[in-house]
Amino acid sequence: MNKTLLCAGTAAMAMLATPALAQDEAGEIQVKVLATAVLPDGNIDEVNVDLVGVTAGLETRASDNYVPTVAVEYFFTENFSIETIAGVTQHDVDATAGLPVGTELVSDGLLLPATVTGKAHFDLGGVKPYVGAGVAYFIWLDVDDGAAGTIPLGVTDTTLSDEFGFVLQAGLDVPVGEDGFGISFDAKRYFIGTTASWFVGDTVVISNDHDLDPWVLSAGVSYRF
Repeated sequence: MNKTLLCAGTAAMAMLATPALAQDEAGEIQVKVLATAVLPDGNIDEVNVDLVGVTAGLETRASDNYVPTVAVEYFFTENFSIETIAGVTQHDVDATAGLPVGTELVSDGLLLPATVTGKAHFDLGGVKPYVGAGVAYFIWLDVDDGAAGTIPLGVTDTTLSDEFGFVLQAGLDVPVGEDGFGISFDAKRYFIGTTASWFVGDTVVISNDHDLDPWVLSAGVSYRF
């Protein structure tokens, strides 16, 4: 009888300890400081307005950029987390055909890529790969109107539209020691565009939809606490 009670008590303690362990694991925060390459497309997807016939044969490309970023991640369990990133990136859009190559159509477009992803983690011993997916909202903080003068149309203003989109993610966390430090590698592919518009006064003379769809590749250090 005593053995039965002892076994039952042990089982009860184990059942109580399991949620406690899960609770200890949940709520952990991981912060990453990363060097990030932002590699957009920038091709014209659709011509909306062309009052001057410039976009016939026009092809474009957005410039790459390399920036520091910070990622903050909350672990609900050891196998599921939510992550967001902080950082801004700056890009030009240049003509590659249809206008003289290198004609600057958009100058110093400053982008805030607000992103939230859900991630599934896998423990392979010394390494912890993950996959994820989520949503993004590209917010253009600034566009330099100085580029407008490079288009021989008397353009006075240039705008880029803020847009929602989706993102896929995969990566690898490598713990270093037992104090929460680690090394991280991350790849994201965004599916999102923008509408670029050029104005003469208050009149839109050119408006094109552009595929941005950037690859965002990062590597850096992490700390989990």
